[in-house]
Amino acid sequence: MAVEGTTGRVTRRRVRTRANLLDAAFSVFAAKGFGHVSIEEVCEAAGYSRGAFYSNFSSLDELFFALYQERADLIAEQVSGALALDGPGLDVPAAVDRVTDVLLLDRDWLLVKTDFLVHAARDPDVALSLLEHRARLRQAIADRLARARGHTALPAVLGDTDGAAHAVVAAYDGVTTQLLLDRDVEHARAWLKQLLTALLTDGSGTPDHRQN
Repeated sequence: MAVEGTTGRVTRRRVRTRANLLDAAFSVFAAKGFGHVSIEEVCEAAGYSRGAFYSNFSSLDELFFALYQERADLIAEQVSGALALDGPGLDVPAAVDRVTDVLLLDRDWLLVKTDFLVHAARDPDVALSLLEHRARLRQAIADRLARARGHTALPAVLGDTDGAAHAVVAAYDGVTTQLLLDRDVEHARAWLKQLLTALLTDGSGTPDHRQN
């Protein structure tokens, strides 16, 4: 029993150490950019030794991917949860409002995400993992749109539900790119609502938001 208790404490400590390292790395990566950060800087920001780092991650690449995976999974869960609240039909404007209200639109995250995209573009193995994450997000959207088929019509120009899901993610990518430049989170959220509603309906349900 004593051994199990010790193991439990060590496991909880390690989980906490890993979480603290990820939080510290997020701040350092957002401030300096991946490729300009050392393991020592992450350890210093988190208040841990290199030994603590290497007991959780084999390299900065592994930590970077774990950080991306954590945030990407959060976004997929946010989108899935927001889309799961309707019945068989889909009230598109209401669903869009819910999605864009909970969706992570954080400039520091977008800086880290952009670094990851550039890193993945140069490394086929990393690119494959990134594509799998993006496919999972699109699948969550496509599955919800498929459940609404027969109850809620999609614009024919989008083709099937997979096409609609690709369009939704593309709109999100475009709005977040603009956010990196103008730093206007409120405007980005409002513009994303307008774009997604226009994409998924005939435009008659577009929220009353206008681009400045």
